[in-house]
Order: sequence, then C-alpha cells, then structure tokens
Amino acid sequence: MNRRLLARLLATLLLGTSSLLALPARAADEAADALIKRLFTEVLDKIRADKAIQGGDTSRIAALVDAKIMPNVNFQRMTASAVGPAWRQATPEQQKRLQEEFKILLLRTYAGALTQVSDQTITVKPQRVTPNDKEVVVRTEVTGRGDPVQLDYRLEKTSGEGVGWKIYNLNVMGVWLVETYRSQFAQEINGKGIDGLIASLTNRNRANARR
Repeated sequence: MNRRLLARLLATLLLGTSSLLALPARAADEAADALIKRLFTEVLDKIRADKAIQGGDTSRIAALVDAKIMPNVNFQRMTASAVGPAWRQATPEQQKRLQEEFKILLLRTYAGALTQVSDQTITVKPQRVTPNDKEVVVRTEVTGRGDPVQLDYRLEKTSGEGVGWKIYNLNVMGVWLVETYRSQFAQEINGKGIDGLIASLTNRNRANARR
C-alpha cells in the first residue's frame, strides 16, 4: 500500500457518513489524545474481525464509521469551514444538502481503502495541554507497511449535550483536509454558486456510486 493510499485510508477512519449517535459517557472527561488512540484502535479491531468489511461490503463499512466515528466529529463545523464564507449566505436547506453530499463524497472516496487495513499501529506524540484549552491539535504517526504516515487532528471541546472532544479537521502528511476541499469548493461556488456546488457534489457522488 503506498503512502497516499494509506493516508486516505486513515482519513476515512475519522470521517464518514449518516446520523450522529449518543457519545459514550466516558467521552465527557476523556483526554483528546486518549480519544484518538481509542478510536483508531477500536476501528482497526472491528475491521480485522469483520470478514464482510475485508471483502468490501460498503454498507458494513458505513455502519462501522457511523457507530464509532461520527459521534466524535463536528461535521457541521467541518462542512462550514470547507465551504468557506459562502456558508453564511446559504439557506438552512442548502446547508443541510451540503452536509449530506459532503459526507457521501468522503465515504465513497475512501471506503474501498478500509478493506486493506491489517497491521497499522498509531503512536500519539507528546503534547502540552491545559485544563482550560478548548481546542487542541493531536499529532500522531501511523506505522505499518511502508514509510510512517503523519496524521494530525484538530479537536474542539464541546459543552452541554454530547459534551466531549470532537474532531473538525485532519492533517494527512502536512495537508489539512478542510483547506484542501475549501480550495476546490471555492472554484465551484465562484462559477455556479451554492446550488452549483451542491449539484456538482451530487453528480460526483452518483458517478462514484456507479463504479
């Protein structure tokens, strides 16, 4: 597996599709670096134990990501950041559609790589965090076959219902995911507006589904 494919695979472990489920009670006081380590380990264990996922069953992959990953992602913030300033001008219905299509795009783009997981391990690098920090960066290194892969996460601490750390951006080998999509989306918005971006994402998702 080459570095780029592995990087995309690992991105999928933190980005997925469908509805949010309730966070486990321990997440409220779980440290950000401990959360990342636990998610990575739990997802890999599930994949190794599930022959259907290893065989490429995308519905099983979606269910796994939905149950294990999405409760720990602030997908609204991620989508809004990717869309950029135009997000504030979008109607609630347009915002809803953007989130839906963005989720599908990420799943369809990366889900196939999940079947290739076998022997990756993660090392969480030391970090300085204070109890008052509301946003942190957790830096990790993933090793397995081939060269190590840098994989970093931006997380925010939420309050109220669903309290705990939530991921809102991902850095794969020095490239932040949200910024990459922001550049792509800006071209669509500048040329065709918000509805044009929604249409483009919808068409891309349909084309991916036929492959």
